[in-house]
Amino acid sequence: MRALIVTADDFGLHERINEAVARAYREGVLTCASLMVGAPAAYDAVERARDMPDLRVGLHITLTDGPSTSPPWQIPSLVDTGGHFEGSMFANAVRFLNRNVRRQLAREIQAQFEAFAATGLELDHVNTHKHFHLHPTVLSLILEIGQKFGMRAMRLPREKRGSLLLAPWVAFVKTRLDRAGIAYNDWVAGISSTGCMDEAALLALLADAPAGVFEIYSHPAVEGDDAITSAMQDYRHSDELAGLCSARVARAIKASGSMHGGFSDAFGHRAQRSVG
Repeated sequence: MRALIVTADDFGLHERINEAVARAYREGVLTCASLMVGAPAAYDAVERARDMPDLRVGLHITLTDGPSTSPPWQIPSLVDTGGHFEGSMFANAVRFLNRNVRRQLAREIQAQFEAFAATGLELDHVNTHKHFHLHPTVLSLILEIGQKFGMRAMRLPREKRGSLLLAPWVAFVKTRLDRAGIAYNDWVAGISSTGCMDEAALLALLADAPAGVFEIYSHPAVEGDDAITSAMQDYRHSDELAGLCSARVARAIKASGSMHGGFSDAFGHRAQRSVG
């Protein structure tokens, strides 16, 4: 590896996640967190991030399975009356091709960038909930709007042994990022093992780490009585937190000799293409 980025997604979704992010950063190997600016515990997440100035924080754009940042009346084709995004991912992917829906998408993406900017945190990277930037319309809007807010890096959802069905879409994203001069990781881990990135999984990934810039992301949270969301019923949040705080994982990262930080560290705060 040239560089390793260890990220926690869904920062701000719940205080249990926020507490795990703080613990994994202070006691473990976590270097990055992706913030859901419209989520219920976003304010708590921002306050915690301000107390951890070396934690690299990015924007986790949410356009499905979560709350919006814009009021419902501004984006009625996207959300229900409570401001939650409606429809399955497949249905949304089709609807997003509609011109009127595209205008509302642009408004919501702009609102999320504005909300992140209002926190005063430095924008380390951008990614999307459920990797929705694989959708051409979503990616185009993020590239158009994001660079106005200093976006310099995005997650490329390319796993070493990823789905062949996703490969053409990942290649499309890579090409568009290259054209836009946006930096990106060469490889990512966390898609096929969502919710079970425990110590064993992390050690296996580090032992077989690919060349270039490698991002590992997970969804840590402290123990609780109920699932954080219905989609997270089977997530082993506390095992993922334990993995991030594992001394064995820390030693494996140190032994790799790679740079260990955020996107802004890996790319020197410049919008450049990754290598590897």
